[in-house]
Amino acid sequence: MKIAGLILAGGQSRRMGADKALLRLAGQPLLARVASLLAPQVAVLALSGGSAPARLAGFGWPVLPDPPGLAGQGPLAGVLAGLDWAVAQGAVALVTVPVDTPFLPADLVTRLTDVGGAAFAESRGRDHPTVALWPVTARSALVARLDTGERRLRAALDGAARVSFAGTPDPFFNLNTPEDLASAEDWVREAAPW
Repeated sequence: MKIAGLILAGGQSRRMGADKALLRLAGQPLLARVASLLAPQVAVLALSGGSAPARLAGFGWPVLPDPPGLAGQGPLAGVLAGLDWAVAQGAVALVTVPVDTPFLPADLVTRLTDVGGAAFAESRGRDHPTVALWPVTARSALVARLDTGERRLRAALDGAARVSFAGTPDPFFNLNTPEDLASAEDWVREAAPW
């Protein structure tokens, strides 16, 4: 079963005050760190660049712009572009993760695919709809949702399986502020071998 991966990197990063994809964690761009965690788990990998895809061109993976007419409409537009790309790659499903989650589990894709349909991650009682498995057959339903003005990922995953994950730090801890980045640096430093 061919699974494609997509890193959602098209957000505005308002609270961070800088492009999250390009921020450095432990000396490497956050995008490169997240890609190093997801790429071994999928057959092919792409980046969702939102309405400004050119800024990600130097990373070496295909960069997908938002579909025409949906630029800047949020991660659901990126998922739709990713599904179109996944179909062209011969994949049966697409796993999405946000660019600001630097502690993704090594068994993420396996656990999401084990449920046999659409699924999303949960940790510590909190849903993470940006961390999800989307069958490519979900494309028409997503288009219908977007046509009604619905932009929320969680709503688009209505009926999907919830897959719980645990770990320290939280495997889906996301970096929204400079303080979050500092905490992530501390965790990386503590985990580094002496």
